[in-house]
Amino acid sequence: MSVRHALLALLSEGPKYGLQMRDEFEQQTGEVWPLNVGQVYTTLQRLERDGLVASDGEGEGPQKSYRITTDGAAELDTWLRTPPDLSAPPRDELVIKVLVAIRVPGVDVHDVIQAHRRHVVELMQEWTRIKRDAAPDDLNLTLVVDAELFRLDSVVRWLDAAESRLRRSGTGGARRQVGRGPAKTPARTQQEQVGR
Repeated sequence: MSVRHALLALLSEGPKYGLQMRDEFEQQTGEVWPLNVGQVYTTLQRLERDGLVASDGEGEGPQKSYRITTDGAAELDTWLRTPPDLSAPPRDELVIKVLVAIRVPGVDVHDVIQAHRRHVVELMQEWTRIKRDAAPDDLNLTLVVDAELFRLDSVVRWLDAAESRLRRSGTGGARRQVGRGPAKTPARTQQEQVGR
């Protein structure tokens, strides 16, 4: 989330105060992403330093009004039209956990996957309740909830695909714990080894 560009977007509607921008940001994002007022003022100071906003020069903090500059409007337009860099996969903690669980002695990666899958499904149910209870005309909240539901759905689909791939490869059962003798080999894997 770019607070910097969100503030520029709010200022594109006309001059505003910091607290006003914080409140409008939270309203426009369906109050899903709370914004610290200190973060708003720190970001506004940087935007002013960079010549993207200007203040009326009067007062401090909540008494100070800001407006977007021509350079700020150009920066906002460029940001809106530039696709995010999706060329490299993000460092996803869940993917890393699954990759690590495959190698940790005594850990059944399938149990790890199922624990995370249950959690994500519960989150989806919670977001679905939020969407159901939202006011019918709350477009901003509905869009935010839809985005989150699609994101979580993709996580569940990846977990299902990972589970399936690991089962087909015979990988991921609880491995031998240090100092406890050999782990039991699943029957299917034993049969495959005998058939070789």
